[in-house]
Amino acid sequence: MSERNLVVLGLQWGDEGKGKVIDCLAGTFDAVVRCQGGANAGHTVVVGGHKTVLHLLPSGVLHPGKCLIGAGVVVDPVALVAEIDELAAGGADPSTKLMLSDRCQLVTPAHPALDRAFERAKGKGKVGTTLRGIGPCYADKVARIGLRGADLLDPELPARLRASIRAHNRTLDQYGAKPVDPHGAAVERWLAAARRIAPLVADTAAWIQDLMDKGGRILSEGAQGTMLDIDHGTYPYVTSSSTGVGGVITGAGLNHRQVGLVAGVVKAYTTRVGGGPFPTELDPARAEALRQRGGEFGATTGRPRRCGWLDLVAVRHAVRLNGVEAIALTKLDILDPEPEIPVCVAYELDGKRIDTVPAQLSDLARAKPIYETLPGWNASIRGVSDRSRLPAACEAYIAFIERRLGIPARWIGTGPGREETIVG
Repeated sequence: MSERNLVVLGLQWGDEGKGKVIDCLAGTFDAVVRCQGGANAGHTVVVGGHKTVLHLLPSGVLHPGKCLIGAGVVVDPVALVAEIDELAAGGADPSTKLMLSDRCQLVTPAHPALDRAFERAKGKGKVGTTLRGIGPCYADKVARIGLRGADLLDPELPARLRASIRAHNRTLDQYGAKPVDPHGAAVERWLAAARRIAPLVADTAAWIQDLMDKGGRILSEGAQGTMLDIDHGTYPYVTSSSTGVGGVITGAGLNHRQVGLVAGVVKAYTTRVGGGPFPTELDPARAEALRQRGGEFGATTGRPRRCGWLDLVAVRHAVRLNGVEAIALTKLDILDPEPEIPVCVAYELDGKRIDTVPAQLSDLARAKPIYETLPGWNASIRGVSDRSRLPAACEAYIAFIERRLGIPARWIGTGPGREETIVG
């Protein structure tokens, strides 16, 4: 791995602990690039007991290397400025090493309003978005009417922004929603933030290519997880971007030969936020116990995450799609007190055993997990940094996952801190 670029992706429904993994690895790379998603993502990094929650900034921001926000990201200038200022107040101003793609899309004040209107109109069928305007911004991108990073340098940006908002107000009116004032305080805040981040705009794809021409190495950071991918996830209960390795290639500006090693992050159990089928979801009481132990509340919204046992059908789906060569297994210590640990190895659908994720939502909703149950280890592994020191049952759990996926666990999380990691 020392001579290769690296991609870090989530292999479940997001919240796998990518922030910690990226933070642990970023120090050996020349640059970290965030590839897709927006302020709907929340990556948590714990160093020396201090927790930092990042939304738009790459998780490598606490290391000396360059940090890039790539073309596949949708950027809310107000959210980005708030995040920059929060880190700067703590003595770690990221703006000195941050670059913003001139091709990224910009989230405007109209996009969250549209997000709320669309979700409200869906009623019980709502997706459960973060209401940050991510989906409407990606919709503008595909419709070819969005504003981009390069537009932050355009003297006509205020007029173009207001024209965009007026156009979106017509849609809001059709949904019976309150319009956004094109000259209101929210728009003025947005324009002020846009002026702040304009000096960060650059051709990040060209910069990456130049760096690699000189022998530099890139760590590409995915957001959300493969099961939330717009194409290959549990549609429509997904995010609005390509969360897999394809999104890394287009979002960062790499070609397929430059991707390097693909590492997938897997939580030792499963969580998801929002609506949609969840085959291994636990009953409320068991889920609450796991939620409290694991601190399973959204880093962005604070919403409680739904909790369940590890679903290897979903993880294998993600491994195959992304060409994953190794996994980072996170939050293993949260299973410490479990007397036994069921792992889903297949589904039963209409009386038949299947080992793939159905595309039809109604099929996935009816699918029943087929479990293999492993013994728990009933001992604390918190802070263990040597795999040979793990209890035998814990080692057996890891080895079971490795055999089922056919790839090694090269990083194992035994606590939230950067140092609470087994590297193999």
